[in-house]
Amino acid sequence: MAAHKSNLTTLCYLKQDGKVLMLHRTAKEKDVNKDKWIGVGGHFEASESPEECLVREVREETGYALLSWRFRGIVTFIVRGEEQLTEYMMLFTSDEFEKAGEPESMEGELVWVKEEEMLNLNLWEGDKIFFRLIRDDEPFFSLKLEYSGNGELMRAALNGKDYGI
Repeated sequence: MAAHKSNLTTLCYLKQDGKVLMLHRTAKEKDVNKDKWIGVGGHFEASESPEECLVREVREETGYALLSWRFRGIVTFIVRGEEQLTEYMMLFTSDEFEKAGEPESMEGELVWVKEEEMLNLNLWEGDKIFFRLIRDDEPFFSLKLEYSGNGELMRAALNGKDYGI
């Protein structure tokens, strides 16, 4: 039987003037997100709420202090392989923030990308789904994404129903 790990994370899309702040993950050689474009966020620390994790991670990765945010949904990632991974990601957006310093950790390059160009980036296939849901102002949602061990999206379910990929 394959080993199993689970993680709790947050992800946030900061939006301003028709652009979204994206992180192009290029810094680490051994990185599941290597060369992908993602929002900002990360893993929960002990005793953190989703909002506390969100605020800390955004400040650490961008130098921005969030003034408000919107909890958009929960994304469940399943990665099948020798060691199955389940990740529960709390997804947020924010359009109210202020510069509060410099990033503390650099995992790549931060770039403001025009919203209409987002889907042209090297994104995970599942990220394209939840970005569209956010863009289309979908009410709070639960999205389940199942990936093969080589990163291929095998199945998606929105609010418990097959999404059809």
